[in-house]
Amino acid sequence: MNRPVLLVIAHGSRDPRHAATVQALVRRAGALRPGLRVETAFLDFNLPSVTGVLDRLAAEGVRDVVALPLLLTRAFHAKADIPAVLRQAPPSLRIRQAEVLGPSPLLIAALERRLHEAGLSPADKSTTGVVLASAGSTDPEAIAAIAETARELRRTGWCSVRPAFASASLPRTEDAVRALRADGVRRVAVAPYVIAPGRLPDRIAAGAAGADALADVLGPSPELAALLVERYDEAARTDVRVAVAG
Repeated sequence: MNRPVLLVIAHGSRDPRHAATVQALVRRAGALRPGLRVETAFLDFNLPSVTGVLDRLAAEGVRDVVALPLLLTRAFHAKADIPAVLRQAPPSLRIRQAEVLGPSPLLIAALERRLHEAGLSPADKSTTGVVLASAGSTDPEAIAAIAETARELRRTGWCSVRPAFASASLPRTEDAVRALRADGVRRVAVAPYVIAPGRLPDRIAAGAAGADALADVLGPSPELAALLVERYDEAARTDVRVAVAG
């Protein structure tokens, strides 16, 4: 029996680094599952579009697709935008929408990897506060998920972890850095809780000017690649399908 095609759906950005990072991540995920067909599509700004890829797959005779939102939280894109575009797929396609990536222990591991790459060692944890800086959302479910991720990261041994946001919500990254300083934290690191570079990650980096260390975006980390495959497997085992037009 043929496995469903994995369609990774990214937001898209005018920043060329975004699409390049997404493609690198998807390639790494595909390498973990030889023989699995993996496609990438974007909601906006970049090509190929989601509808374009779905039309092509249907024309090739593909029947089963797992659509995986490349998103860390369940906010508007996961709840509205992606389901809406999937409903316009050709009726010959059977589509399952996978869960968003977060929360997951693999994301905590990816964040720690990036913090260690930024020069922090396990011995630094007890004296280092971390600003978990996300793009931001007005969705209460997304805000709660980020707060839970901050708590889970704190449980790994960092002396303090504070969420921050580049847009939509408060506090901003620079405010969280100052708050940790005011609490007497000896060392402050900023960990971007974002997948790929772009305008909002650049805003996070600018807000990290007062920190001692700035980690990289999650990008094509081994943990994130493994999480894509995990979410694919979970969705492929279910019978919950998107109702398409027609």
